[in-house]
Amino acid sequence: MKKIYISKPVCWAPGVTSSEEWQEWKKGSRAILKSTEAPAISFTSPLFRRRLSQLCKMVIQAVHDIIEETGCGDIKQTFVSTYGDIKRQLDVSRQSLVDKEILPASFSFSVFNAPIALASLACKLKSGYSVLFPAENDFKDAFFTAAAPLLCGDEKSQIFVYGNEVIPEEYQGHFPQTAADGTDLNEPFVFATVISSEKSEVCSREIDLNSCNLSSAQAFLKEIL
Repeated sequence: MKKIYISKPVCWAPGVTSSEEWQEWKKGSRAILKSTEAPAISFTSPLFRRRLSQLCKMVIQAVHDIIEETGCGDIKQTFVSTYGDIKRQLDVSRQSLVDKEILPASFSFSVFNAPIALASLACKLKSGYSVLFPAENDFKDAFFTAAAPLLCGDEKSQIFVYGNEVIPEEYQGHFPQTAADGTDLNEPFVFATVISSEKSEVCSREIDLNSCNLSSAQAFLKEIL
């Protein structure tokens, strides 16, 4: 049996912010808004946050909140995203085609690890991070990869973060809109949880990876909320 232990997740999405609203979302009575709204991340300096994308702000907020909620301290983070900072990537592509140049700052913010790297800076984390891309939207494969160091005993715990921002209008029709289980793939949201190989006061919920619904990030989040 493949089992790990997880903490209560923290989540953020446009139109769904409080615990009560997330329970409404879980039950299907509230929807995530497909907007570019992002958390304020007011705990960072204006200079730090002024150029950040929706995804970066959501990931920073989630990492900050899971540390505050669990007191887990400085542990490794694993970030999973289907598209990464796709709006920033579009801007860089446009610069390359129209202006025939790419600004270094724009490129550095567009790379796939930018959201979790910025979160580690904002939260002063030094334990390192991993970044995973779930090929063909296979959340199960991504989660198993993240949990592998726990299952084999190389790590005791880590912060697991999943997030996507809203897909730019220019890309509509070029990406799958729904997952195999019918999940809407164009929902901007993020969640974070501590996953551990050992049961503790923080990670008190046991997850059986053989039976847990890992068909999509949303399906998994609904199970653990």
